Order: sequence, then C-alpha cells, then structure tokens
Amino acid sequence: MTTAPAPPTRPAAERPGAPVTLRAVGPTRLRALDGLRLLAALMVAAYHYGGRDGEIGDAWGSSPADQFPTASGFFAYGCLGVQIFFVISGFVICMSGWGRPLRAFFASRVSRLFPAYWAAVLLVTIVFALPWVAYEAVSPTDALTNLTMLQMPLGVDRVLGVCWTLWAELRFYALFALCVVLPGATRGRVVMFCAGWTLAAAVAEAANSSVLDIVLMPEYAPFFIGGIGFYLIHRYGSRDTTGWAIVAVSWLIGQHYAVSRLWHPADMPDAFSYRPSFGIIAVVTLGYLLVAAVALGKLRWANWRWLTVAGALTYPFYLIHEHLGWVVVRFLHQDLGLPAAATFPLTLGLMLALAWSLYRFVERPLTPRLKRSLMG
Repeated sequence: MTTAPAPPTRPAAERPGAPVTLRAVGPTRLRALDGLRLLAALMVAAYHYGGRDGEIGDAWGSSPADQFPTASGFFAYGCLGVQIFFVISGFVICMSGWGRPLRAFFASRVSRLFPAYWAAVLLVTIVFALPWVAYEAVSPTDALTNLTMLQMPLGVDRVLGVCWTLWAELRFYALFALCVVLPGATRGRVVMFCAGWTLAAAVAEAANSSVLDIVLMPEYAPFFIGGIGFYLIHRYGSRDTTGWAIVAVSWLIGQHYAVSRLWHPADMPDAFSYRPSFGIIAVVTLGYLLVAAVALGKLRWANWRWLTVAGALTYPFYLIHEHLGWVVVRFLHQDLGLPAAATFPLTLGLMLALAWSLYRFVERPLTPRLKRSLMG
C-alpha cells in the first residue's frame, strides 16, 4: 500500500501571515561573477597596454596616446578594474570562508594563489633574462624572494608589476581569517568586522601612521568591505538593510579614495590623460552595480559554462599580461610592423592563451595536490 507524498512545506517566511525574516543561502557557483572577474582583468590590461606611459610606451615605440588617440583616454580608466577586483574579492572570500575552519580556509587560499603565481614569476624572470629581450630581469636573489609573495613589505624589486594588489589581498585574507574565520563566521560577527574595519581604517587615515596604513589599508578597505556587504545581501536577501548600509558606506568612502588617488587638474603637465572625477565615480559605481546584480540574482541567466573557464583564466592572465605583454607588443608592432589596432587584440589573445596553458598544466594538477598536503 502506498501513500501520496505530503505537500512540500513552505519556509516560514513564505507562509501567509508569517513575519518576514532574512533567508540564509549557501554558496553556489556564480558564473556571472566569473565573467565579471575577467572583465575587470581586461580593464586592467587595457590600462597597461594603452592607458599610461612608461615601459609600454617603449614597447609601442611612442606614447600609447599616439597609437590610440581616442581610445587611450578610455583605457586610462582601466586601472579601476583593481577596485572592482577588490569588491569581488570581498564577496568571494566571505562566501568561501563561511563555515570553514581556519586550516581549510588557509589551505584553500594558498593552493589557489601560489601555483600560478610561482609559474608566472619564473616565466617572467626567464623571459626577461633572454639576451634579445629589451627588459632587465631582477637579480636572482630578488627573484627568489618574489616567490614568497612578500617582496613588497621587504622592499625587494618586483618581478610582476601587479603583485602589489596581491599584497593587499594577503592582508585582507589575514584580517578576515583572524576576525571572522578563526572564531567562526556568523552574520553578527561579519557585520561587526565590517563596521570595525571601516572605523579603524578611518582612524588609520587620520593618524597618518605607516604601520596602521599597512595593516588596515584605508585606501582599499572600503572595496573589500563593500564586497562583504554584497555577500550578506546575497546570502540573506535583498531586505537585509544592514548589508545595504555596509555597501552604501563602502561606496561613499571608496569613491572618495578613487577620486583622491586618480584625479588631477586637467592642465597638469606630464599627465598621460585627464580623468574627471565624474568619470572615476561612474566607473566605480558601475562596478558596484554589476556586483549588486550578481548578489541579487539578476544575472542568474548568465549561466554559460564558458564563464567558468573565463573565471579560471582570470588569475593567471592577470599575473602575466603586463610584463610579457610588453615583449609581445614590441615584437608584433616594432619587429613585425603590425599596426597598433591589430597588435592590441593579438596581444590580449596570446596572453589569454598563455593563461589557459598555466591553468591547464600548472593550476589544475598542482592546486589540489597542494591543498591536500596542507590539509594533512
């Protein structure tokens, strides 16, 4: 004898007359976030290839403003991809650290960051040491020190120009691990972490202390905190007013730092390009809106599998695109004579292909092995 299955029980918050409560949602694969990560990386690459002077000007043979008279002004905003990265990082680290013991969190971060990083440091060092490459490699001792990812605080020459952002990420991981993961993530603890870090970062800015600046990162803290606020909204629903308050405060402070660091008068001599404050605020706001759309599930339709691949390529691409890009641009544009309009996308394509190779032959085999060894 069989019985009919009982009707599904509706969550308490959905029953008629029940009080509205916040819903808790576990971590799921957010492919739109993977795509947003790659977009931020491409923004940074556009900045490095066409939005500033320096070594890339040597690679082009003239200023990128001469190569891209119109586009270079837009490429100059690509540096704000870093701030968008930090917002995404706050979201992802809060999601991945929730419910994990400290050892698992540590193993996850180390195994995620270091295999591709080690490969990128070795690859760039070797390429720059080739006699026909026009760029100078760092000394052997500095290259070895770079493998620790602590070259910035140690005052060692960098192999990878982008490694300063990894130093910021490491400090964020340490703060989050000590304040949230170690005692155990709860909504209240995460909220207090965001509030405490915001206040402490403001105090650090007022104190003008180099030690406090190193630990609390007032310039970048708002973006990590904003990402955490977005994860609270994703986890507990759009009615989480505390999460929205965290996001709002982080945006207000974050746009201040972005403008104060990147704006200059329009007639400033020797400046590569002019970024009006409205443009800087608009790009920061767009980044926040895109992460908000992911947090609210508005981009759930963007669930294509290739976005997962795009997310996997983002980190190795970010590591290698700048310095190796100089070599490729010089070869394609100056040695082969390809026009800038062809060199730019070809360089991006080659860097993405190399990033896939690092993912396929370095990250995929080494990341799980390293994680298992760290977990014991």
